[in-house]
Amino acid sequence: MTFDDLKLQAVPMGRDLLLLITGGEAHIGAASTAYWADSEVEVLTSSVPGHKEHTLTDNMARRAATELKRTVTIVMGIHYDGLNLAQIRLISDKTNTLLDEYIKSNSIN
Repeated sequence: MTFDDLKLQAVPMGRDLLLLITGGEAHIGAASTAYWADSEVEVLTSSVPGHKEHTLTDNMARRAATELKRTVTIVMGIHYDGLNLAQIRLISDKTNTLLDEYIKSNSIN
């Protein structure tokens, strides 16, 4: 599997940003919101029971908010049947690359 259907969709919401990351059978598995509190970024994460996307969204939202200097919510839902550990790592790498590319092309620095 190459996971070529993984995608990141950005929805600007005023100054804030919603990022949807999906692949395979799209759904809502987890959502993380990173926001500025004083001079640091805080993150709130919720996940649907039985889903593991929160292991990615928490750090990804923190990184996006830090780099983009705005509140960012990442909603992720990725599902493929019968994945092995190497495939899970590949999905993690690909989703992080999607975020890196988005940040690089949208950074205000």
